[in-house]
Amino acid sequence: MIYILEDDDSIRKLIDYSLKTQGYEVLGFDRPSKLWQSLENQKPDMLLLDIMLPEEDGITVLKKIRSDPKISSIPVIMITAKDTEYDVVTGLDAGADDYVTKPFGMMALVSRIKAVLRRYENSNSKGEKIELGGISIDCSRHSVFIGNKQIFLTVKEFDLLYILMKNHGNVLTREKLMESIWEISADVESRTVDVHIRTLRQKLGEYEKNIETIRGVGYKYI
Repeated sequence: MIYILEDDDSIRKLIDYSLKTQGYEVLGFDRPSKLWQSLENQKPDMLLLDIMLPEEDGITVLKKIRSDPKISSIPVIMITAKDTEYDVVTGLDAGADDYVTKPFGMMALVSRIKAVLRRYENSNSKGEKIELGGISIDCSRHSVFIGNKQIFLTVKEFDLLYILMKNHGNVLTREKLMESIWEISADVESRTVDVHIRTLRQKLGEYEKNIETIRGVGYKYI
């Protein structure tokens, strides 16, 4: 099930129709209050989220989702006309898994949706557990613990931590991380990796230093 929170009826209906033709179940909302009501009964596989909304803006909605353990792991793609670098970074900082600017092609949007869902499914299907430096990852449950305390990461933050811990001690370039996690070349959105590393470090707290920056190259887990 994919939820769409978009107050523009024409855009919401177009996305709804296009996704249904691809075999997805879809439920659309024109205001946040209706989304919150539905989330009490069902957790979707993904949320497509506009920024400029009545009642409360999309960034506020996203931050509330990421702060609620029950729904924090929902993949979220921002869909918005706000297309400056500042807007993109703000959305990623708030926990968006991808950021699509209007106007957009429907097939391109469907491709981005499939890519995010595929990454989420792949991370869940690994069935692997990694424990390093006080941090443990359970891929089958898509969960991360620091000691006995669970922390909640977005899909891309989880994938970043996984690939860094999996390759601990080895330097991973930004290009490698972009290709492995975002499936695009690093020159498309060069700051994307850095933004997600920053938010990941914030969530790791005292363990943020486990992710070391290799200036001009990339990152490694130590």
